[in-house]
Amino acid sequence: MKAMILAAGKGERMRPLTLTTPKPLLQAGGKTLIDYHIDRLRNAGFNELVINRAWLGEKLKAYLGDGRSRGVSIDWSDEPQPLETAGGIRHALPKLSNKDGWFLVVNGDVWCDFPFAEVPRPQTGVAHLILTGNPDHNPNGDFHLEDSGKVASTGGNMLTFSGISLLHQDLFSGAFGDEAKLAPLLRRAADAGLVWGSRHTGEWFDIGTPQRLEQLDRWLNNERSP
Repeated sequence: MKAMILAAGKGERMRPLTLTTPKPLLQAGGKTLIDYHIDRLRNAGFNELVINRAWLGEKLKAYLGDGRSRGVSIDWSDEPQPLETAGGIRHALPKLSNKDGWFLVVNGDVWCDFPFAEVPRPQTGVAHLILTGNPDHNPNGDFHLEDSGKVASTGGNMLTFSGISLLHQDLFSGAFGDEAKLAPLLRRAADAGLVWGSRHTGEWFDIGTPQRLEQLDRWLNNERSP
């Protein structure tokens, strides 16, 4: 199974840091955000990666190359302009295809200690979402996780989408614009009973602002201190 890291966004909320540096190359704990993902994916057996690029994409490719120095193979999905999450994934589908249609997707702007080797292998549906507790900046959550493991768009126990998911190519078979976000597709699929999920109770950071990047940097440095 292949894994895709979403790395094409402009990172507008991270400015001025992202005016000259693509968000995945920002550092926390002395390491770039995307290197954390690559290391965890490789250690979990995901050696074939697809990474999309648009904003400052030449810097991203110059930094990572073909991935061999990191023990992986990187296939780049070039976008003429950022296509948002769903648009970027659909654009990369020819590079992600395999016989069963499933692939892993990881947002490039999150940090998480989720063990990728333990990602569930769904037998039905079009998505399996990794959900986590609601942070202060998203107190109402995104999805409801039922006791059965199914995910609904509404419910009493709302959790936050971690940005980590196992997706099936059929999720992208419907009609939508070139620039489209993933969340509306997932909600429609959830309403149709086609989305499953599980909860991650470990560490998770959404790196959406410079302040949250600083928070992650402090946490990582403290965790590594004797």
